[in-house]
Amino acid sequence: MLAWTIYITLAGAVLLLFMPRISVRWIALATTIAGFAICLIALSQMPIVDLARFTTIVRVPWVPMLGMEYHLAVDGISLTLALVTGLTAVSSVLFSWDVEHRPNEFFFWLLLVVGGSYGVFLSADLFLLFVFYELVIVPKYFLIAIWGSTSKEYGAMKLTLYSFFGGALVFIGIIAAYVTGGSLNLQQLAQFQFALQLQSWAFPVLFLGFAVLAGIWPLHTWAPTGHVAAPTAGSMLLAGIVMKLGAYGGLRVAMNLFPQGFQMWSKWIAVFAVIGIVYAAAVALRQRDLKFVIGYSSVSHMSFVLLGLATANVLGVSGAVLQMFSHGVIAALLFAVAGRMVYRRTHTRDLDTLSTMGLSRALPFAAFAFVIASAASMGIPGFSGFAAEITILIGTWKSFPWAVWITGAGMVLVAAFTLRALRKSFFGDSRPASNLHMQQGRLPTDEDWNEQADITLAEKLGAGILMFATLAIGLYPKLLLDRIMPAVEAMRFLKP
Repeated sequence: MLAWTIYITLAGAVLLLFMPRISVRWIALATTIAGFAICLIALSQMPIVDLARFTTIVRVPWVPMLGMEYHLAVDGISLTLALVTGLTAVSSVLFSWDVEHRPNEFFFWLLLVVGGSYGVFLSADLFLLFVFYELVIVPKYFLIAIWGSTSKEYGAMKLTLYSFFGGALVFIGIIAAYVTGGSLNLQQLAQFQFALQLQSWAFPVLFLGFAVLAGIWPLHTWAPTGHVAAPTAGSMLLAGIVMKLGAYGGLRVAMNLFPQGFQMWSKWIAVFAVIGIVYAAAVALRQRDLKFVIGYSSVSHMSFVLLGLATANVLGVSGAVLQMFSHGVIAALLFAVAGRMVYRRTHTRDLDTLSTMGLSRALPFAAFAFVIASAASMGIPGFSGFAAEITILIGTWKSFPWAVWITGAGMVLVAAFTLRALRKSFFGDSRPASNLHMQQGRLPTDEDWNEQADITLAEKLGAGILMFATLAIGLYPKLLLDRIMPAVEAMRFLKP
């Protein structure tokens, strides 16, 4: 049944090209809701015992002479990530409800990103996974280059070049696995014993290729630039879904196929992850652009995922998967508030300027949503961020106790830049700046301002489902952990 998430999403994308402008947003919304509904049904109906292993759902020959198959499978890890894909997709459409510039193409590219992401998370054939992985890159470029804002061509090209560089490394690793293992089937390759010499170089090549898209330090610089340049929906998809493709690929392919190579390099992954957590948080603390703050925040939080993967124990890796879900929801909400609710009404993201506008009174719903997102991002108990990060830290303590102490400093910086952004954006001095003026009943802004001051119903619905998700998983993480942990336990890279 989960295979229909791919079919419906890609079919909806093609259909949009031939439909009148007035109906495209409704078709895009119906398509994403259908995909999300399928994920929810699978979550509620699939027995947990079946999610403990990578279970085939579709398998047909594709290119038999090369051993390529159209092979889809699901376990607790892929189901969790398919779920956050559907959730983020629905909210990104709602936050793009008023797109007027070439809406057919906009939603076409948006649905291609979503459909390709579903494909990556469900692929059980290495070449099929690579096809879906590369399919996501081209739509990202057009979404940013056409509908983006700040330095959009530079941001789009930088993101694309980094993605293709990572994709080239992934392709080299896939060829090495195929030639040596004689198969592209992930289930079979996971049982094959690769030579230690091969694993020693194939693992870092394959993992690094995937980790580029996950924002690993020092190859993370595409992420803040891309987030800032992208339209709101593009930023939500980048942070909520696309960065997860890299972390998932590193887990599902690199770590599971080359477990001995992973053990040789795991300490270095932990080192780069800890540097990423602290460095990105420190840089975020110095930013003046609200979107740059959130962009570097994403790098810092994705480094938590990499740290969890490096632990090679059930708690750490399960926490990393939960963090992928949690960060997808929280980052999408942060970018939605910053890019749509705030920027589209004030035409600025400068924190010093925003601090003079008194937005907590002018946009109370946006302030409320940003407070919720900030609390979740800081790891306040009761939100999904806390459940994920505490699980990762417990797992890290078992493998790398030194990393927990350094990560603690990073968490202090996360709290510092988050509170700074929250205060300046919504709870500043409320003195109108000299280059702004007040309009009766509206926000202070520049003279060409003509936006609606009130938060729209679509924006409230989009933010509402994201806030509900981070609260629900924060209060009851067992819902996902019961499905994630058995799937992690079935992987062969775990330390005894």
